[in-house]
Amino acid sequence: MRMTVRVGAWALGVVLSTAAQAQAQELLARFDFHLDGEYATSGDPRFNWLFDFGGDLDVVRDEGWRAVFVAEYEAVAGEQFRRFDVNQGNYLLEGALLFRVAGIELGPAWHHVSRHLSDRPKRFPVDWNMIALSARDARAVGQLDLSWRADARATVTNAFVDYGWEIEAAGRLGYPLTPRVGLIAASGWRIVGVDGTRERGTQFAARVESGVRIPGRAAAAELFVGAERRLDPYPVEFGTATWFLAGLRLTSR
Repeated sequence: MRMTVRVGAWALGVVLSTAAQAQAQELLARFDFHLDGEYATSGDPRFNWLFDFGGDLDVVRDEGWRAVFVAEYEAVAGEQFRRFDVNQGNYLLEGALLFRVAGIELGPAWHHVSRHLSDRPKRFPVDWNMIALSARDARAVGQLDLSWRADARATVTNAFVDYGWEIEAAGRLGYPLTPRVGLIAASGWRIVGVDGTRERGTQFAARVESGVRIPGRAAAAELFVGAERRLDPYPVEFGTATWFLAGLRLTSR
């Protein structure tokens, strides 16, 4: 009898402990979105407009860690065949398990990109999958909002592209001038190591932007100008392109 009571008490304790842990974990605790529209001063008639739509979701969050999922879609349009000619669509999917370590978030990540032509023939895939170590942080320093991210990635599989590894870093600053208007500045850098199949060396891409932020009740609008050096801007060609840009972003962040 006593053994039965002890076993029952132990089982009850396990159930209560599991329930407490489940209650501490939050499902779908955060969701951020952004919608970008940009005009690029490219000399190539294929690259005049860029549109980027994406969401960033905390699937599960607990004290000290969180599981994150990101999905983005980019459409690129030019004036090659008509006034507004969408020529490609690019998908990014990413998942990460981030732990709070020494004041920053650090953890493994999976990174997938696939690229597709629009209104143009292409029967072979252009995509790559990478595993990564990701570090990031976001905090306020006085009135200054500071966020940054750094990723070191290694290719697991690729199709058509020659990417073997990459290091990507990005940072962003925000400063409120008034309750209704603030300043923003951001930059991103990408170094890509290649596998030698395309007879080229290590590649480099970068982007900088600055502008104003107008916060609203549930989202914010950002007007910005900048410049970008893009790696392999057309999915089935290799090279770089550089352009100045001006854009509008709607964001919940």
